Amino acid sequence: MRKRTALAALAAGLAVLLGTAAPAQSHGYISTPPSRAALCAADVVSDCGDIQWEPQSVEGPKGFPDQGPADGTICSGGIDRFAQLDDPRGGNWPTTPVTAGQPLTLTWTFTAEHSTTSFRYFLTKQGWDPTQPLTRDDLDLTPLLTVPMDGAQPPATLSHTIPLPSDRTGHQLLLAVWDIADTGNAFYSCTDLGF
Repeated sequence: MRKRTALAALAAGLAVLLGTAAPAQSHGYISTPPSRAALCAADVVSDCGDIQWEPQSVEGPKGFPDQGPADGTICSGGIDRFAQLDDPRGGNWPTTPVTAGQPLTLTWTFTAEHSTTSFRYFLTKQGWDPTQPLTRDDLDLTPLLTVPMDGAQPPATLSHTIPLPSDRTGHQLLLAVWDIADTGNAFYSCTDLGF
């Protein structure tokens, strides 16, 4: 009798826990060309901490650039355990070669789709110092591209073609912001480019 009562209590407790568990959250990152998170997940860059297992989890407050992660924590979405993404590593993050004035296609990989407001893409200004953590002052705050989604969910992968400006040279950083429609959060993805 005691065993049945204990098992019934355990089952009831598990049912309550499972019934009140938070729903699965959406997650995603730029996989091509590889973002900093993707480089860490592929073990191209070492000493990345937790992001190497969770490249899709850079979820911070939305509202960028007026709100969102603080300057110096933009690439990590303001998440302390992903701070390695904000570390400039002496300006030595691997870059993807691109040509100024030519379009660049980026592909997102989603591990869970979510209702989406938009995707927005920002690029650093000429003269940005890649040896310093990213700040709003480093970025051209007019997006290179905004893709409105009107609450639609993206598929498992989604590509956007971005017009790159003709006036950039050297190491630049592309910041992608995936704004979620039904939460207060956005996903942040930083990709290093070599013009």
